[in-house]
Amino acid sequence: MKVSKMEIKYKLLWLMLFWSVGTFAQTRVRENFNKNWKFFLGDEPGAKSPAYDDLSWRKLTLPHDWSIEGKFDEKNPAKPEGGGLPTGIGWYRKTFNTPSNFQNRLVTIEFDGVYKNSEVWVNGKYLGKRPYGYASFSYEIGKYLKAGKNIIAVKVDNSAQPDSRWYSGSGIYRNVWLTSTAKIAVANWGSFVTTDNSGHIEVQTQLLNKTMNAQSVAVSHAIYASDGKLVLKSSAQTIQVSTSGGAAKTTLDIKNPKLWSVENPNQYKLITQILQNGKLIDTYETRFGIRSFNFDADKGFSLNGKAMKILGVCLHHDLGALGAAVNTRAMERQLEIMKAMGVNAIRTAHNPPAPEFLDLCDKMGFLVMDEAFDMWAKKKTKNDYHLNFPEWHTRDLEDMVLRDRNHPSVILWSIGNEIREQFDSTGIAMTKELVATVKKLDQSRPVISALTETDARKNFIYQANALDIYGLNYNHKLYKDFPKNYPGVKFLATETTSALETRGFYDTADTIRRWPKDGKTKFTEGNKEWSASSYDNVSAYWGSTHEETWKAAKKYDHVSGLFVWTGFDYLGEPLPYPWPARSSYFGIVDLAGFPKDSYYMYQSEWTNKPVLHILPHWNWEAGKSVEVWAYYNNADEVELYLNGKSLGKKSKQNDDLHVQWNVTFEPGTLKAVSRKNGREVLTREVKTAGAPAKIELLADRKTIKANGEDLSFVTVRILDAAGNVVPDADNLVNFKVEGNGFIAGVDNGFQASLEPFKASYRKAFHGLCLAILQSTDKSGTMKLTASSAGLSASSITINTGK
Repeated sequence: MKVSKMEIKYKLLWLMLFWSVGTFAQTRVRENFNKNWKFFLGDEPGAKSPAYDDLSWRKLTLPHDWSIEGKFDEKNPAKPEGGGLPTGIGWYRKTFNTPSNFQNRLVTIEFDGVYKNSEVWVNGKYLGKRPYGYASFSYEIGKYLKAGKNIIAVKVDNSAQPDSRWYSGSGIYRNVWLTSTAKIAVANWGSFVTTDNSGHIEVQTQLLNKTMNAQSVAVSHAIYASDGKLVLKSSAQTIQVSTSGGAAKTTLDIKNPKLWSVENPNQYKLITQILQNGKLIDTYETRFGIRSFNFDADKGFSLNGKAMKILGVCLHHDLGALGAAVNTRAMERQLEIMKAMGVNAIRTAHNPPAPEFLDLCDKMGFLVMDEAFDMWAKKKTKNDYHLNFPEWHTRDLEDMVLRDRNHPSVILWSIGNEIREQFDSTGIAMTKELVATVKKLDQSRPVISALTETDARKNFIYQANALDIYGLNYNHKLYKDFPKNYPGVKFLATETTSALETRGFYDTADTIRRWPKDGKTKFTEGNKEWSASSYDNVSAYWGSTHEETWKAAKKYDHVSGLFVWTGFDYLGEPLPYPWPARSSYFGIVDLAGFPKDSYYMYQSEWTNKPVLHILPHWNWEAGKSVEVWAYYNNADEVELYLNGKSLGKKSKQNDDLHVQWNVTFEPGTLKAVSRKNGREVLTREVKTAGAPAKIELLADRKTIKANGEDLSFVTVRILDAAGNVVPDADNLVNFKVEGNGFIAGVDNGFQASLEPFKASYRKAFHGLCLAILQSTDKSGTMKLTASSAGLSASSITINTGK
C-alpha cells in the first residue's frame, strides 16, 4: 500500500509528540492541531459519543468561522449590529491516533479561542465548558486517551443573540495546539520575565508536578539574542516540587542590552530547562524584550526615556472577508498598512486578541493596550458577557494576563470599555477587585479602563481610586483643562473620533455634520448611496472628525496619546445607516484594506516620509464647483494646476492640517506640486477617467509560502483605455484560479454590499475590488484570471514554495 507524504509526516509528528526514543522522550513538543477536523452546522447531541457516525460531515482545517460563510440577512438573530450574518450551533470532531506509551506523558489540548460557549469531550469524557469567546484555555487529556484511535468533539453554541455590539464570528476561529511534556514541567504560561533598561532580568518559573510524589529538579536558563547567539547561561537551581507544584526565581544580567522600541523591536529568547537526575525532561521558550516606559501627568508618555506620543488606533478582531478566522498574514497585512500610516500603537477593542497578533506587534514594533472586557455585570446586549461575568471574570482576566505578560509590546492592561458600572456605586468594589487581580500577576504595567462619564463625582470606576491612568473616550474639548480638573493624574485618550467615511464617495465639504445628531432622533439624513463623504466632515454625534480630534491631541504634552476609532472598518455596527448597511464606517481604511483619504492626513502628521495627497477624483459634471483638498508634509506650500494652468499656491496656516481650493470642474488633469524652499518635493496628478476598458491586477506579494495558510491580496482596478482608475466603475468581476491555490475571500470595501465574501465574483466599488488568494500545501504556482463583460481580462501568477 502506498503511503502519502502527508501521512508519513503526520505519523512522524506523533512519534515526536509522545516519547518514543532519544531527545523527544524527555522534552516538550507542541504541535499544530488544526488539520483533519470534521464540521456540522446544527445541534447534534450525539456527536460527543465516539460511536457517532460523522462520515457525512464536512472536512476542514481550522481556524474556522462558519458565520462568514453565510448569507447576509436582516432577519439573522445577530442583526445588522452583529454583521447580519448567521450564528447558531456547530459541532467539530477530530479522529487521531496515539502510540501505546502515551501514559508516561502529560498531554494537553490548547484552544486559543472558540466563539463561544465551547464544550469539549475526548472519547466521550467531558472536559469542560468555556463561555467567553475571546479566552484562551486548555485541558489535560492524557488520562482519557487510549492506544490507537481517539476522538475529540467540540460543541460551539453562539445561538443566543444578540450577544455582541459588532461581528463576533462563530466557531473554533483561533488555532488549536497539542502539547506533550513530562509529568514534571513548566506550567502553561508558567514563565514570567521582567526587565529594566540596565539589562537586569528577573525570571519567575511556575512548575507543575503530575506525578504521585514530591520531586526534586534542577532549573536553568539560557538567553539568546535575536541572531541566535548565546548571551548568557545561568547555573542550575535545585527546586523541590510538591504535587501541587512549585516555583523558582532567578535574576540575570545582560551587559549592554539591545532595547526593544517601536523603531527597533529587538527581542531576546529565554530557554528554561528542567533536569531530573541529570536528564533533561522539559524545555520551555519565552520571548521577551528589554524596554522601559513611563506615563507622566505633565509630560505624557516616554519609551526608553524618550518622549513620544502614542499614535494609536483601535482594531476589532475580524479580518474583513476572512471573518474572525485567525490568519497571521492577514493580521500582518493590517499592521503593515497601519505602520505605513504612522501608527505606533494598537488597542485590542474590546477583548483579548489572538496570541499571534501580539507576536506580530512584538516583531513589528507596536505598543499595545490589551483589553479584557466590553461589559461587566451590567449588560449592553441581551446575551452578552454579563451573563458569565459573575462566575468567569476572574479566570478570564487572570488567563489574559498570564498569557500576554511577556510581550514587550503590551504596555497597558485595560479592564474594560465604557463599563456601565461607571454610573453605579457597585463600580467601586468591582474596579478594585479587577485591578487587584491584574496586580497580583503583573505589577510592571499600569491598569486602565476606557471611561465615558466625564464628571469625576459621578464616575464610580474613577472613584475607586485604583486605576493608574485616566482613560477618556471622546470629549476632545476636555483635553485642554484636564490638568486643572484632575491635578497630578496621568491621561490617555483611549478612544477618539468615530468619524464616518466611505472610500471614494464625495459630496459637499463645507460643513461638519454629526450623523445621527443624537441617540434618540431617527436618522433621516444620508443619501441613496448609503455612503458618508470621504472629505473629513462627518462624525457620530458623540465623536469628532479626524482633524478636530488630532488638533486637540497633538497640542498638549499631558495627552499621552490617543487611539482612533478605528484603524479599519469592521463587520457590524453600521452606524448611522439602516440595513442593508452591515459594516462600520469608522475605519481610516476600508474593510478590503484600501485607505480612505483621511489615511493620508495621518500619514502626513505621523510620519517623516514625504506625503502629498489630493482629493477628490476628477470626474464631475461640467461647471460644477469642486472643493479640492491636499494633505502634505515636508514642504512649505502646494501649488495646484488644472490642465497646466496654475490655480494658486496654498500653505497651511496656524493649526491647519490641509489646504484647499474651490475649482470649477473641467475635464483633464488636476496636478499638485509641493515645494520646500522653492524646490519641488512631490507631484501628484488626478485625471479625468474615460469609460471602463480593462482590468489591472496588483498583488501585495507574488511569492508566498506553500503551507496552506499564506495569502496574497490581489487588488483589482478597473481602468480606462489610458490606464486611469475609473472612480465610478462598478463592473461585476469574475475570478478563476488555476494551480496550487484558491480564493479565500472577495471584497470591495462597500459597507452596504450584500454580496457574499466566499465567492468567485465581486462588483467593483469606486473602481476597486479585492481577491484574497490562499496557498495549498503544494509548491508551484497559482494563476488568477479576472474578467468582466466588455473589459479586457487580466491574469496574474503567484508563486508558492516551502
